[in-house]
Amino acid sequence: MFRVEWLQRALDDLTTGWLQASAQERLAITSASHALEEGLRTDPQHEGESREGDVRIAFEAPLAVSFHVDPYRRLVTVLHVRLFRRRQ
Repeated sequence: MFRVEWLQRALDDLTTGWLQASAQERLAITSASHALEEGLRTDPQHEGESREGDVRIAFEAPLAVSFHVDPYRRLVTVLHVRLFRRRQ
């Protein structure tokens, strides 16, 4: 099990998106954030996709989070959060 810490800017982005969302979108954001955090807690090195350096990105509609995994400290740091809308 890994500990998940969110940088303040990631929390700010999540909060801003949630406040600007409709009631239905807020439910989806809340559900996605819980699902992402659970995945990051249990197996972050296989969650999402690798990016440049040691950063990874994971998607759970309507959220995308970039994060760093420190396997020695068993720590995941969420760096950024972005909301996206699926193409219709």
